[in-house]
Parts: sequence; structure tokens; C-alpha cells
Amino acid sequence: MPEEQVVAASVRPATRMSLASDLARLGVRAGDLLLVHSSLSALGWVSGGAVAVVRSLFDAVGEAGTIVVPTHTPHLTDPARWQHPAVPDNWVPVIRETVPAFDPEVEPSRFMGAIAEVVRTWPGTLRSTHPHVSFAAHGPLAAQVTGGHELEWSLGEGSPLAQAYDLGVKVLLLGTRNCTSLHLAEVRAGLAVAITQGAALEVDGVRRWVEFVDGDYDDTHFDAVLTEFCTERGIRIGRVGHAEALLLDGRSLVDFAVARLPELAAAGRSGEAS
Repeated sequence: MPEEQVVAASVRPATRMSLASDLARLGVRAGDLLLVHSSLSALGWVSGGAVAVVRSLFDAVGEAGTIVVPTHTPHLTDPARWQHPAVPDNWVPVIRETVPAFDPEVEPSRFMGAIAEVVRTWPGTLRSTHPHVSFAAHGPLAAQVTGGHELEWSLGEGSPLAQAYDLGVKVLLLGTRNCTSLHLAEVRAGLAVAITQGAALEVDGVRRWVEFVDGDYDDTHFDAVLTEFCTERGIRIGRVGHAEALLLDGRSLVDFAVARLPELAAAGRSGEAS
């Protein structure tokens, strides 16, 4: 959203202190492990922008808490699978041969938003090493969350999502309904379709194009799952700044989705057939 529209839509500026207060009112507590999905513009005009938002998140969880954000890099996936836009067939081998190997220290994320990028570049932040769907984390649990991110089935059991689940993560949605945690449920429910992916990686000091098995992940029913989960648990939408916000227990959400996603997928296939 253009900044002029953000200003026009804001009754008053949000600040680091007001956002931290809103987060506490929502239920964020000191020591929380918090997986954050966010839209900066949805928060309204913020004094200090994304840096102030990140500082408010750090304030809310305190020194004992850990902030996690997705730092995905879809521009480094196999160009043969690109759709928006697709590239000409004769470009594919050129891209595979020349795209630089993924470097978690410098590669910017794409489509994750300004808040996630500030966390990614914050001093002391750690980032997982998956070339497509890395996560960055800052805090005492950062190494546990980001370490050992497996190449295959990148959002499954060998991912930061599974590590965060085991550690009791809370999921914070700030002005967005995008919820990466539900891909872990998709894998656990056996719904993710296996595909061959590829990426440029540094292997023994040499850049190579490496192919591996991953999921063709699908978020079609995620919004419905979020709505049903919140209705069943009596979870109300809160406010952080001007944004609608949800704070969800990560384990309960994933467990609910593992049971519900197959039913929604089956209903969808039945509806298409009829």
C-alpha cells in the first residue's frame, strides 16, 4: 500500500511502545517463542517503520523470548516450475547454470515483507540454510529452531516449523492470514504431493545445481482452517496498531489442521467432481 494511503487510513501513528502494549494485550508474553507473519502497511503508519515494529516484538518477548520469521527465496527455485511469470524454455538451463549458490548470510527474502527482512538482518539473528524456504530467528532458541533444516520435504519434519512445534511455538498473524505453520500440517496429513525441485548450492566449496524431493505445497484450505480453529477455540481477532491480529498456539493449530485439512481437501474434490 502506498505510504500516502497508509497515513490517510491511520487515526494516529503507532509507536514502539504502543505496539508492545498491543502485543501484550493480545497475549504475547516474556519468554515466548513467536513465529511472526506480518504486513507492515496493515499496522498503519508506524513511527520508525519496520525497525520500530521489530523492537516492539523484542520488547514483548523479552530477552528470554525468540522471534522467528519466514525468509523464503522463491526466486531461487527451479525455473522450470515458475509460473508468475514463467520463463521461456531456453532460459531454464541458463538460469540453472548461472544463478549464484544460496548464501543465507546475504540473500534477501522475497515477498516476506519489511518486518521479516529487518529481523533477518538484525545483529545476532540466525538463518536456516534451505535455499527456498529458510527461516530466521533471533533469541535464545534461534539455533535450535534454525539448525538442521533438511533439503528434502522442506516444510516437514526436518524443518524449523517442526522444531518450533516441539518447542511450543506461538503463531502471530499481524495483518495477514498467511500461516506457514499449516504446511507442516499438510505434510503430516500426507497431502503434500512429491515433486522434484532444484537449487544452486555450494557443495564442498563448488557451486552445483542439486535436485531433491520436495512438496508441491498448497495453501488452498488454510484460510478455512484458521477460521474454523478460531471459532472452535473461541479465539477473537485482536488489534495491533491498526492491523487485525491473531495469536495462536502453534501445536494446537497444527494438530487441528492435520485432522481437518484432509476433510476439506476431500470436500473440494467432491465439489469439483459434481
